[in-house]
Amino acid sequence: MRGGKVSMVFYSESYHPIQAGSIDGTDILPHDSAVYRALLCANAGLYDPHGDPKVIGDPYCTLFVGRLSPFTTEESLRKAMSAYGRVTNMRLVRHIVTGASCRYAFVEYETDRELRRAYEYAHHSVIDGSKIIVDYNRQQLMPGWIPRRLGGGVGGEKESGQLRFGGRDRPFQAPLSEIPYDDLRRLGIPPPPEGRYMTRYQVPSPPRRKSSQRSREDSPHRHRRSEDREEHHSRRRRRSADRDDSAHRDHKNREDSPHRQQSRDGEDLHSRRRKRSRDRDDFRYRDRHPHIEYAHRHKRRSTSRDYSS
Repeated sequence: MRGGKVSMVFYSESYHPIQAGSIDGTDILPHDSAVYRALLCANAGLYDPHGDPKVIGDPYCTLFVGRLSPFTTEESLRKAMSAYGRVTNMRLVRHIVTGASCRYAFVEYETDRELRRAYEYAHHSVIDGSKIIVDYNRQQLMPGWIPRRLGGGVGGEKESGQLRFGGRDRPFQAPLSEIPYDDLRRLGIPPPPEGRYMTRYQVPSPPRRKSSQRSREDSPHRHRRSEDREEHHSRRRRRSADRDDSAHRDHKNREDSPHRQQSRDGEDLHSRRRKRSRDRDDFRYRDRHPHIEYAHRHKRRSTSRDYSS
């Protein structure tokens, strides 16, 4: 049974500095000074993951991109990451003094579906000759997160001597020894998920929204798009109303125009002429055929006498 666990792994859903420094997630003591520093920051509340004014956008649509080439620029990174969806915001982190690239960035997509596409397919891709890693925005979405500069983080390289486990690039290995459940519970460390381990080839899913409707309404980016749609519909309604008013004015102007009045006068003149012409024709006809008129009158008188009798 234990031999079958050698290739099994699991990933952390919340962050604890002592657990992050353990290869199998069961350590109960910090093993280096950086873990002590991260534990102090966590216990004293010295780090606020939501207090960074540079962090903007929707965290569920924001992707962390690490191990970039020092020569990667904002333009080349945007071009590479746009292959997975529409990039709405991007921040390549640079040194505050020298301005040199810190070799990691945050890329925000328009939808979380595009983020998941990039999360799955951009991992270990090559940009400017460097194999990158991608992960979800742990700073805002992982409870208890402590960054690398304070002794926390996940991943790392062997040369640094400060490896951190539980992330996508370096997951926890399934423990082969007995798990100290009581000590882990006392320290507030989540125990390994017995019976729910994964293989290294399985891709862990990034966090999903607890209430997608509320998140969309609360997101500034969603607010902007909603306001843009409302403004677009308002402009369309105004243009439609302007067209109706313009058509009404044009019709009224045509009705009141001198040309229209002349047309009406012309129609009346033609009507009077046609009537006079019919009257002349009737008069000439009666002159030429008086007996027909007499017969009509005699018939009308006979008919009236018949009815009266």
